[in-house]
Amino acid sequence: MEIKVLGTGCTKCKSLEKVTQEAVAKSGISANVEKIEDIVEILKYGIMTTPALVIDGVVVMKGSVPSVDEIVKLITK
Repeated sequence: MEIKVLGTGCTKCKSLEKVTQEAVAKSGISANVEKIEDIVEILKYGIMTTPALVIDGVVVMKGSVPSVDEIVKLITK
């Protein structure tokens, strides 16, 4: 599974990266979590509000920081 956290480095973006790492660890799923801070790369996903979470190429969340359990649900369905 490929998970990308899109964000330019703001507090919310850093929080999303942290809770995503925690969710991957909690779920036991093998996943590669990558932080994307390049605005040009972020715009390729059509994201205008960060942070955003991309799972296997699909934007599943943008503009907020969900809980660890909410991310676990996203990555296990």
